[in-house]
Amino acid sequence: MLKEPQSDQEINRMVNTYKDIKLRRIFREALNGFSIEGSPDTIAKLSQQERILTVSPVTKYQAETEKSVKIIGGDEVRGIFDEDNHRLTGKGITVGIIDTGVDYTHPDLKRNYAGGHDLVDNDRDPMETLAVGKATIHGTHVAGIIAANGKIKGVAPDAKIVAYRALGPGGGGTTEQVLAAIEQAIKDKVDVVNLSLGNEINGPDLPISLALNRAVDKGIVAVAASGNSGPDVWSVGSPGTASKAISVGASAPTMEIPSLIIVGSREKMRIQPMDGSGNWALDRSLELVDGGIGRKEDLQHVQGKMVLIKRGTITFSEKAKNAYEAGAKAVLIYNNLSGSFMGNVDTPMTIPVGALSKGDGVILQKKLINQSVAARVLVTEEQDRLADFSSRGPVTGTWEIKPDLVAPGVAINSTIPGGYLSLQGTSMAAPHVAGACALVKQAHPDWTPAQIKAALMNTAKPIGPGPEDKYHTYEQGAGRIQVANAIRTTSLVTPSSLRFGKYIEHGDSHTAVLKVENTSRKTQRYSFQIPHKVEGVSWRFPLSFTLEPGKSKELNVELTIEPQVFKRKIHDGFLVLEAGGDRIQIPYLYVLEEPGYPRVMGFDFAYGDRPGEYRYEVYLPGGAEEFGVALFNPESYRFVGFLDSETNVKKGQLRRIIKQEQLPATGTYLVKVFAKKAGKEDFIERMITIEKSDESFSRLGSR
Repeated sequence: MLKEPQSDQEINRMVNTYKDIKLRRIFREALNGFSIEGSPDTIAKLSQQERILTVSPVTKYQAETEKSVKIIGGDEVRGIFDEDNHRLTGKGITVGIIDTGVDYTHPDLKRNYAGGHDLVDNDRDPMETLAVGKATIHGTHVAGIIAANGKIKGVAPDAKIVAYRALGPGGGGTTEQVLAAIEQAIKDKVDVVNLSLGNEINGPDLPISLALNRAVDKGIVAVAASGNSGPDVWSVGSPGTASKAISVGASAPTMEIPSLIIVGSREKMRIQPMDGSGNWALDRSLELVDGGIGRKEDLQHVQGKMVLIKRGTITFSEKAKNAYEAGAKAVLIYNNLSGSFMGNVDTPMTIPVGALSKGDGVILQKKLINQSVAARVLVTEEQDRLADFSSRGPVTGTWEIKPDLVAPGVAINSTIPGGYLSLQGTSMAAPHVAGACALVKQAHPDWTPAQIKAALMNTAKPIGPGPEDKYHTYEQGAGRIQVANAIRTTSLVTPSSLRFGKYIEHGDSHTAVLKVENTSRKTQRYSFQIPHKVEGVSWRFPLSFTLEPGKSKELNVELTIEPQVFKRKIHDGFLVLEAGGDRIQIPYLYVLEEPGYPRVMGFDFAYGDRPGEYRYEVYLPGGAEEFGVALFNPESYRFVGFLDSETNVKKGQLRRIIKQEQLPATGTYLVKVFAKKAGKEDFIERMITIEKSDESFSRLGSR
C-alpha cells in the first residue's frame, strides 16, 4: 500500500527500477496501492522506498457453503411500501456478490442478473467454474439467498445482482483477486456488496479488511461472513474483521431438533438431523445396536433397529444407504473427533439420519458392549440457536465486537447450477443480511452505510440457548436481524457497538461517544436504563433528554473498572436505551488484562521463488516476545532443530525466506510454530516435506 495516491506513470517508474518485478494491478478505489510479482528479496528492497506504507503477501481466500427469510421478517416486509409506493422487494438496489461466480442462466436468477466481471480469467463472464472435479456452486447459492425470484424467493427478490468471480476452480482465490473485485464493485457503484469468503486470520489490518472499510467510506454497505471456525472465541477471520463492514455469524432457523433418551435414564443426547434425513418423529422405542463404521458387513443384525455408526472411512450417504438396505429404522453417526458436527446425505432418505457428538457416541458404544439398550426420541422445536461452526470474536488488537449480527445459516435451501441444494455456513448467513440491507436501502435511500448498519444492529434480537441465558456479545454481536423492525425504527444509535478498550491503570475509566438520531416525525424522549449491578463496575450516563424530528445529539457514556474488585478478563453485555416507544440494545466489550487470544495463526509453508528455497508466512496478532518454527521427527517426536526463531517480533504478518543452506535433511517433519507473549504460549502443528540436494543440517539451530 502507498502512503499517498500516485499516478500510473509514477508507479510504473517505481516498479520498473527493479528488473525482476512485474506490475500486475493498480488499485485506486479499494485502497491506494498495487500488486506485483517477483522475488522476495527484490520486493523487500522495493518496500524500503519512502512512498511505500506497507507490503502485504498474497493470501489465499476460500468460499465459506424459505423459512429463514420468514424468520428475519422478510415476509412481513412485503407489506411495507417505499417512497414511490413500491413494495419493499429490493427494487432499484444493486447487490455485488464477490464469490465463485453466478450461474446467471438459472431460471430463478436470470431476471435479476445485471452483469459482472471475472477477476480470475480477467473477462466479463462471471459464470461458475463448470470443469469436472473443480466445479463450484457457492456463488449461485449465495445469489439465491439474496435475490432468487422464481421457484424460491430470496430476501430481496427484485434486487439486481452483479457477479464478481474472485474465487476460481475449487472455490479458492487470492488477495489480489478479491481486492480487484472490491475495486471493480466500487467503480460499478453497487449499493451493497457481499463477501461470503474468508481466511482464518483474526486481524483487523489485512488488505481485504482495509479495502472493505474503504468501500464503506465510498457509500457501499459491505457485508462479510465471520467464518466457520467456531465455537472457539477469537476465531473470526478476515474480512469479517473489517471494522466498518457488517460481519455476520450463523444462527439456526426454526428447526425440529430430536433428542435421544435411553430408556431408564433421564439424560437427553442432542441429535443433529442430517440434511436429506427422514422424519425423526418415531412413534415407539427402538433397540439400539452397534453398526461399526457402517460397512455392509458391519450391519448384519440391524433390521427394525436404530443403528449407531462411527464417523469415518466411508461417506455419510454410504453409511445411511447400507443401514437402510439392511432394514434399519434410524441411523445415528457419532463423531470421531471431539465435539459435534453437521452433515448431509446426497439423496433424500426415508429413514431418519442424524449426528451425535463424539462424547455421546462413545458413551452409547460402551453401553452396547455389556447390555441391550432401548432408546426413544423426543422432538422439540428450536429457534435462534447459535451454530457451533459460527466463528466468534473479539478481534485481536482492537478488541472490537465481531460478528456484528447473526442470521440463519443452517439448512438453507437455495439455487445452485442446475437446481437447488441445502447448505450451511456463515456464507449462507451473510447474504440474508445483504438482502436485508437492500430492503433497508430501498426504504431509506438517503441513509448511509453506517445508518443502515445501525438500523439492523439497534433492532436485532439478542439470542441464547435459553430464555434467560444469552450468548456473549462477541459471539452474536447485537443478535439476530429483524429486518422489518430495522425498516420501521424511529431512532438510530451509532456506533452500534462499543469497545471500551483495555485496562491501563488503577481506577481505570473509559469514555465512549454515542450519536443518537431521531428519524421519526415527532419529538421523542430518550433515557438509559441502569445496568444490573456488577461488583467493581460502575457507569455514568447522561440525563434523560428529548430530540425533535430529524435532530441528533452526541453524548458520553463512561465506564469505570476497579481491578482490585473486578477479576474477570473480559466484561461484556448490553446497554439499553429507551427511545420513544422502542428499546435499543447496544453491545459493549471491555478487556481487563491481556486476554487469551491465539498468539499465532495462519501458518503457510511453500516453495520459494528460487531453486532450493522455501518460504513461510504466519500471522502474530499481538506480536511475540519469543517466536520459533521447531522441527520434530513425526514418528518419534524427537526434536530436530529450529527452522527459524526470533525474539521481540512486531504484530502482524510475518514472512520469511528459508535458504537452502538453512534447510534440514530431505524428509517429512512435524512442525511446531509457537509464539509467546505476556506469559502465554500458543502453537500450530503442521506436517511439511523438505526436498533438497544438500543433506547438511549443521547450520540449523536457535539464533
